[in-house]
Amino acid sequence: MSNTCTHGSYRTGGLWAAAAIAFGAVVVGSALAGFAMMEFDERCMQGMIQGPGELLRVRNQAFPPATVCEFERGEVVSLGGRGVLGGLLWGGLAVLVVSMFVALIAECFEPRTGSDHVKPTSRTEKLRRTAVAFFVTGSVFAMFYALTGWKLLAGPSSACSAGADWGTNVPRTLEYSFLPPQATCQYTSGITRQLNPDWLASLTTELALPALVAGVGFALAWRRRRAERSTKPGRPDPLGHPTGDMAEEIDRIVRAPR
Repeated sequence: MSNTCTHGSYRTGGLWAAAAIAFGAVVVGSALAGFAMMEFDERCMQGMIQGPGELLRVRNQAFPPATVCEFERGEVVSLGGRGVLGGLLWGGLAVLVVSMFVALIAECFEPRTGSDHVKPTSRTEKLRRTAVAFFVTGSVFAMFYALTGWKLLAGPSSACSAGADWGTNVPRTLEYSFLPPQATCQYTSGITRQLNPDWLASLTTELALPALVAGVGFALAWRRRRAERSTKPGRPDPLGHPTGDMAEEIDRIVRAPR
C-alpha cells in the first residue's frame, strides 16, 4: 500500500483557464488598439480629425492603449480608449486579475476533502504546483524589474546617466526609489523628467503582488511537505521520537524474551 497521504486542495483549473482566456483577449485587444493608434496623432495635428474647439495637445495613454487628442471643449480618442474595444479591454483585465489572485490565494489553503470544490492532492503535487506558479510569476516580475530598474541597481545616485555617454552634460539624479523603480532626472537645460514612464513603474510594482502571493503559497506547501516527511513511518518526529514502524520494531525488541 502506498504511504502517500492525500490532502485537500481547491479546484483552481477553471480560474486558471479564465485567466488564460482573459490574458489572450487583452493581448489581442491591445494589439488592435495599438494598430488604431498609428498616425492618429498626426491626423489630429494636421486637422484631419475634428474636435470640439481648437486642438490643445496630443498624448498617449498606457491602458487601454490609445491616443488622446485634447481640444478646448473635449477629447477625441482612438479606438482603444472608447466604445466596445475599450470596455472589453477593461473587462478582460478585471477577469485576469481577479481569477489569478483568487487561484493563487486558494493554493495557500489546505481544505478538508468532501466538497465539490475540493479534490484530493498529495503534498508533493501541491509543492510542485505552487513552485511552478512562483517560478512563472517571479520570472515575469524579475523580467520587468530588470527592464526598469537595472540603472538603479547599477548605481542609484547615477541612474539617470547610466547606459550613455553624456560627456559634460551629465544629468543629475535628484531622487530615486527602488520600488517602484523610479528616479527624477534633471538635465543641464533645467528640464526634469522621470527615468521610467509612470505606468511602467507602476506595472512593475503591481507585478510584485502575484509573485508575493505565489511565494507565500510555495513556502506553506514546502513547510507542510517537510512536516509530513518528518513524521512518516520509519522517520523520527521533529522532537526526535521514533514513529510508526520504527517505534513498533523498537517495542518488539524491548519486549522480546531474553
